[in-house]
Formats: sequence, C-alpha cells, structure tokens
Amino acid sequence: MKFKFATALTGLLAGLALLTSVSAQADDSLTAIMAKKSILLGIATDFPPYGFMGPDFKPQGLDVAVAQLIADKLGVKAELTPVSTPNRIPYLQTKKIDLIVSALGKNAERAKVIDFSVAYAPFYQAVFGPKALGIKNFQDLSGKTIAVTRGTIQDDILQQVAPPTLKIQRFEDDSSTVAAFVSQQTQLLATGAAVAGVAIQKNPQIQAEYKLLLKDSPNFIGARKGETALLDKVNEILRQAKADGTLNAYAQRWLGRGLGDLPE
Repeated sequence: MKFKFATALTGLLAGLALLTSVSAQADDSLTAIMAKKSILLGIATDFPPYGFMGPDFKPQGLDVAVAQLIADKLGVKAELTPVSTPNRIPYLQTKKIDLIVSALGKNAERAKVIDFSVAYAPFYQAVFGPKALGIKNFQDLSGKTIAVTRGTIQDDILQQVAPPTLKIQRFEDDSSTVAAFVSQQTQLLATGAAVAGVAIQKNPQIQAEYKLLLKDSPNFIGARKGETALLDKVNEILRQAKADGTLNAYAQRWLGRGLGDLPE
C-alpha cells in the first residue's frame, strides 16, 4: 500500500512539475524579448497626435513616446512597426509585433482575442460637424452623412445609436476618414477628439465643432493572450510612469490636457 501511495505521489509531483514547465515554456514572452534585446511595437503613423510622421520623417506622438518608454525601461531596442486599425490585432496574433501601442480602445469583443494593459492615456470618441449644422441629439443625425473608420469603436457605437436614415460612409484608415469630412464628402465626422482637434486646427475653413459624445474610451496596450509575464512588466512600467508624472507630461504635451481619472 505504501509503495502504491509513494508511486502515485511521485507521479503526481512529476505531473505538476511537467505542467509548470510547460506553462513556463508557453509564456516565454518577456524572456524572449530580453534575449533578443529588442521589442516589436505596433504604432500608428497616420493618427496625430498619438502617432504620426514628423518633419524629420520619424514617428512621433504620445503613443510613440509610450512605446519608447517601455523599450527604455526594459533596456531593449524599440523596433517601431507601423500598423493600421484593421491590421493591428492580426499583426499581434501572427507575432509581427509584440505589443500594440496604437490608440487601442478596450471592449468585450477585443478582450476575447487579446489582453489589455492598464490604461495609459485619455481618449474619447465623438461626432463633429460644422457649427452651422444643428445637432443636439442622435435623432438629429437623421438624413445626414458621416465619415468613420471601419472596425473602430466609434463605428460600432454608431450602428447601435444612430437613426436608420443616417448614411454611414466607412473608410479603411483614419486619414481617409478625416479627408472625406474635410473635403465635404460627408457632413459629419466620427472620430477621437484629439484627431478631430488636429483636423479642425489645420482646416479652420470647415468651422467644425464637437456635437455628440459617443464614448469615453481610454487607450490601453494590447498583448497576446497568455503572455502574462510581458504584460505584468508593461503594467509595472505604466503604473510607475503614472505615479512619477511621466504619463501626465506626455498627455499635456500631445493632448493639451492631463490624464484625468484613468481606469486600471
């Protein structure tokens, strides 16, 4: 009996050891990055002020600064990879990038396929339009045309709250969406407040303004499912940067306002 018990115990311990070993091997995310001394960071290059190409043709913006901060704190090289709204999650899943740092909002559908860090920057989506166009509520959108980037949170929300006669014109990237509104292909624009602010500032002739709030949606960093070692380290870096004022300084510089009350 003692022999059988000892054998069973030995087998159980061996099984636990194997399970632990497999789990450790399965999540080598942080170890692999430290070993290759570089990290692939997916950033936008057409989404000011979060990510865009500067006069020197180098990426800059709030997200670019956060991406660089993560690499610096890890002590590895930042390999910045341009991504778009439609391809950023597929790039992450196929390991073309290690993290998404690209004005990524969090929702239930995305949470099924990727994991999220704590929030690191404010962001909200809204409807914008000319001052002369009276829009007080969503019913006032009836019969109007609006530009939105396909597959974004604002696209999802519009489908839920807009009247059936609103004509939604979808574009594949944010620059095309903004261009459609600025060139008056559409009467309205659904996008992030910061992006709209840049467009309004660059194109005063359109005399656009904020009309309706779609959603408060802070930015999060996206990581592959199960890569908790890397995500835990990223969260540690972000929490420290929030505590010491670094993230607030980024927000002030690129957005013209502080972090506000960001969720975990």
